[in-house]
Amino acid sequence: MTETVLLVGGGGREHAIARALADDCSLYACASNRNPGIRRLADGFETIEETDADAIVAFATEIGADLAVIGPESALAAGVADALDDAGVYAFGPREAEARLETDKAYQRRFMREADVPGCPDFEVFDDMDAACTYIDEYDGDLAVKPAGLTGGKGVKVIGDQVTAEEAKAYLRDADYDRVVLEERLVGEEFTVQAFVADGEFRATPAVQDHKRAYEGDEGPNTGGMGSYSDTGPSLPFMRSGDYEAALDVLDAVVDALPDYKGVLYGQFMLTADGPKVVEFNARFGDPEAMNTLPVLDTPFIDVLTAARDDTSLPELEFSGEATVCKYAVPDGYPVEPDSGARIAVDEGSVGDALLYYASVDEREDGLYTTTSRAFAVVGLGDSIAAAEAEADAALSAAGDRVRIRHDIGKPELLEERIEHMTELRE
Repeated sequence: MTETVLLVGGGGREHAIARALADDCSLYACASNRNPGIRRLADGFETIEETDADAIVAFATEIGADLAVIGPESALAAGVADALDDAGVYAFGPREAEARLETDKAYQRRFMREADVPGCPDFEVFDDMDAACTYIDEYDGDLAVKPAGLTGGKGVKVIGDQVTAEEAKAYLRDADYDRVVLEERLVGEEFTVQAFVADGEFRATPAVQDHKRAYEGDEGPNTGGMGSYSDTGPSLPFMRSGDYEAALDVLDAVVDALPDYKGVLYGQFMLTADGPKVVEFNARFGDPEAMNTLPVLDTPFIDVLTAARDDTSLPELEFSGEATVCKYAVPDGYPVEPDSGARIAVDEGSVGDALLYYASVDEREDGLYTTTSRAFAVVGLGDSIAAAEAEADAALSAAGDRVRIRHDIGKPELLEERIEHMTELRE
């Protein structure tokens, strides 16, 4: 019997999910923007706000959905998984209580401390910004300043890297946050491991390294992610034997402590001289990391979803063994003053063997328009990171005008810098 699946969300992450599912089910989708890539793959598409749980449940009922996949964190925070579950539609995504692992950074750190999850940095939580500023003055070392709620990957300020201590205090006094987490600055190389979770077990995907900074050479403000890469195996070039497994131990501890968790568990780690430490957890696929992992997943994603729903053991995952490099095209001015509402042209025929994923664009009768976030991505695959990077870079002639790209992602020079950085830290 063909499953009817509802996909919630209209970004690049959701386009990757749609592509992984479309051939194996009857796929429907809803999002606040009309993503042309998702629309073409889906049997039906409705324009619905991702946080409108009632409207999403009504659409799921109308199409007779057997299960749903929730892409964005905003929908999880709004309790969309709860509403779908309660309506009899299995949602592959955590309920609001478990999604707090991402949506409330104060809860996240306290959970790690209480559940004895490995890799937790020193931290304190403040709802008094004057007290937080005093803590900055008195702390022996640099700190990361994190708003407790969702910020789309752009709210964190790191003292000693992005800002000075005085700038961090000014940021706290001016930003009007209810709560903030101050935690020790972690120094090393970041990487992500995403896992499928259901019924107290998980299956992990290969490690990915995202690039948050807006400009080449890791300069500029943080973004939602300008691109990312993965290698031919589960690890990355700057990692040593045992580093990936140590990250899995962290995910295992989280799943043990949250037996009702279901969906994707995303662990963002800093590989330090002392091993992996947890930067944060997300309760859904990463964007862009979903575009690295799903194209190389040989196990049908629908089999993961149905096993989760049916309370059977999750399938062991098989991967193609290809490296991937993802590069995003973003509106001019992103992330500070993005050129929103600009009409752009994407020459799909010029992509070649790379994969094209539409993200935060809106398809209208007269063409394709940018929003305030990333427009589209290309993903190259190959038998090495270098080969995948070359394929991705060649595909970027599709970008056209009015967008900007970090071309250095996946380049040999940048990879070598990562390797040298970890070698120096460990020595």
